[in-house]
Amino acid sequence: MLIFRRFLPFVQPYLTRMLLGGLLVMGVAAINLALLRLAGLLWDVITVQHDGARMTELIGIFLALVLLQGLCSMGHSYLTAWVSQRIVADFRRHLFAHLQTLDIRFFARRRTGELLSRLMSDVGIIQSVVTETPIDSAKQLVTFVGGIAFLLTMNWRLCLLILILLPLLVLVAKIFGRKLKALSTLLQDHIAALSTSAEEVISGIRIVKSFVQTKREEARFSTQVDQTLRLTMHRAGIMALFIPVISLLTFSVAAAVIWYGGWQVIEGAVTPGDLFAFVLFAGILIGPFSSAARVFAQVKEAQGAMQRVFEILDVEPDIQDQPDAEVLSTVTGHVRFEDVGFAYTPRTPVLSHLSFEAKPGEVIAFVGPTGAGKTTVINLIHRFYDPSDGRIMVDGHDVRQVSVESWYRQLALVPQETILFGGTILDNIRYGNLNATETEVQDAAKAAHAHDFITGLPDGYHTVVGEKGVNLSGGQRQRIAIARAILKAPRILLLDEATSSLDSESERLVQEALERLMRGRTTFIVAHRLSTIQRADRILVLDKGKLVEEGTHAQLMERKGLYHYLYTIRLDEPPALSRTV
Repeated sequence: MLIFRRFLPFVQPYLTRMLLGGLLVMGVAAINLALLRLAGLLWDVITVQHDGARMTELIGIFLALVLLQGLCSMGHSYLTAWVSQRIVADFRRHLFAHLQTLDIRFFARRRTGELLSRLMSDVGIIQSVVTETPIDSAKQLVTFVGGIAFLLTMNWRLCLLILILLPLLVLVAKIFGRKLKALSTLLQDHIAALSTSAEEVISGIRIVKSFVQTKREEARFSTQVDQTLRLTMHRAGIMALFIPVISLLTFSVAAAVIWYGGWQVIEGAVTPGDLFAFVLFAGILIGPFSSAARVFAQVKEAQGAMQRVFEILDVEPDIQDQPDAEVLSTVTGHVRFEDVGFAYTPRTPVLSHLSFEAKPGEVIAFVGPTGAGKTTVINLIHRFYDPSDGRIMVDGHDVRQVSVESWYRQLALVPQETILFGGTILDNIRYGNLNATETEVQDAAKAAHAHDFITGLPDGYHTVVGEKGVNLSGGQRQRIAIARAILKAPRILLLDEATSSLDSESERLVQEALERLMRGRTTFIVAHRLSTIQRADRILVLDKGKLVEEGTHAQLMERKGLYHYLYTIRLDEPPALSRTV
């Protein structure tokens, strides 16, 4: 139960309302007991005493109690829902915020569907156990304790028949609970895998259709559905057996109570009304027993879900602020790599002893064969990862010693795979500066040569781009991404194949925009197009994670090294289509 203690900080702000809800539901349980005892008295008044006045008085009390019970029930139902929904909303917000603090390495190792399953499905399972179950348990506790107290005062021998069943119920619940916990954890894992498969196919539906793999994906998804179905039915089978076994045990005692109590009425030891009330009390005690068994099963199920959620919350990001991290107000853009080494996985270096310097306002291009480490350099500059060896200096500061947020504010990234968010074009460009006016957004779009095609759309800047920008062409998406970067007005630009999705005409327009944007800013470019590379102040040639050449286009061509080779092998290819350099 230690894992549930970790949830207490989310419950504490609502503890007063939870206690009030608990008191109200305990009131409902107490009134239920009073109504049962009153029913026994009414039975004797009607069948034995034949007292009409007393009967009228008791019925009046009965109706008053029913009204009071209704008010208490209404109050506790609303409070329970109010507290439950707010606690789970707070917890989801906390989990989502924590996910955003985790670094790129974490997301590279996790599947999106699995994370969504933990954020939505697992948190939903936890909700009822940590909020509704405690309040309901308070009701069952009052019912049980009050019912036993009434039964003991009425006939202790009959009461013992019920209490004999308790150890057996606990034993049965424990046996079933172990199986349910293991099954529930396994089932949640399968549901997460199912969500992931569906998300991958939906996201990549163009590729699935293009390669005529719809039948294969249907078969693969169907297999996973069948596995999940088998686990679900296995759990349903256990639950289907669990509840009837508990009910059978409790109703067996009820039958014994009626048999034994009936003989006592016949012998005159108790009144019919007492037996009637006793049977009602015995019947209502089935509720706490059954509820205890159900709660035990739910708790075991929630433990599995909670373990999965706290596995994520226990992950500490690799990239985070040092205790004495310095907040950067602005930078000139002087970047220096000092003997930097990096590996995504141990013993597989991607960069080795990389050293270079970029002065403020310089444009540095990285070229090299596939896998040379070009994009990794961009990731390290952005501090999506930290170097395994060496250090990266910016204006004399080690980037690991400055605030992550303040460093990110100095940068703008235009990646190869353009990411647009659901919403309008205006929203996506304004992502670079949420406080920008619509005029400023339009100016950025004009600078990126995106204004004309945007105004040609049916709703202009208020056109919805669709999920991941599906309603726009690749070139249009890329120009919106560039406009977003322009609006941010960074000191350092990171362009990772920023013009790769553009045709020749779009590339010309965007190159003009980029040239204006790069003016006075330190810019790092990974590009395959010579038109982009030749404009760089310096070209750094990487091979197998090492810097092998450095210079301008003309200087590198004169040396006839790797750059010359990469350039000459593509002389016969159209520049806009080449992807080698």
